[in-house]
Amino acid sequence: MSALEIHQIPVLEDNYVYLLHEPGSEATGVVDPAVSEPVLAEAERLGWAITHILNTHHHGDHVGGNRKIVAATGCHVIGARRDRRRIPGIGVEVDDGDRIRLGEAEAEVFFVPGHTSGHIAFWFPESAALFCGDTIFALGCGRLIEGTPAQMWPSLKKLRALPDETRVYCAHEYTAANFAFARTVELENAALMARGEAILAARAKGARTVPSLLGEEKETNPFLRADVPSLAAAVGMSGRDPVEIFTEVRGRKDRF
Repeated sequence: MSALEIHQIPVLEDNYVYLLHEPGSEATGVVDPAVSEPVLAEAERLGWAITHILNTHHHGDHVGGNRKIVAATGCHVIGARRDRRRIPGIGVEVDDGDRIRLGEAEAEVFFVPGHTSGHIAFWFPESAALFCGDTIFALGCGRLIEGTPAQMWPSLKKLRALPDETRVYCAHEYTAANFAFARTVELENAALMARGEAILAARAKGARTVPSLLGEEKETNPFLRADVPSLAAAVGMSGRDPVEIFTEVRGRKDRF
């Protein structure tokens, strides 16, 4: 297997699109192209020929560029079998546990419903890279638009089980706002407060906070910590089921 060269493209107000280049084969994937023009332009600038699109879910700010990129490059679109009617141009349908190849790089597919009913994520172990769409954000998680807490919590645990050194390439720059909420949940989490200071300093300079490290998320992201006793105590729910605790935290964020 081979490690990827990963290039981040900021688009729209706060979206990130990713170009994944496997140098041995020259295969190049695009993760969740919200729009086409900046992606095609950046690929041309880098000298990378797009061969694949990887879609995590069907929302327009993740698939909006699909058709124009396919028309321009003839690339293959990979998406969830459950969402085959909602992923424009889909040609390769995948499900939980499937593996896909981008040249010599291989990714495992995870089915992670919650934000949407058909959401998937792609993990490239050789690159320590997780492309999780809107399931995990830096210090956050996606809103439950089509799913339930009982679906989302197992999805988060599935991704949380990956190695600490995994880089989390989420799809949005929401981190400062997520910290503003997270600090109201776990005031005594020293790791969270230290991370928050670094985030605010980075954003003040216009620096990006994505990708983050999964190990950091395990220590500081309240949505990944519903089964941690200190968080349960912080929200007054010691001994309660983690799904109930996650539901409470998610509800607080929705009202924040």
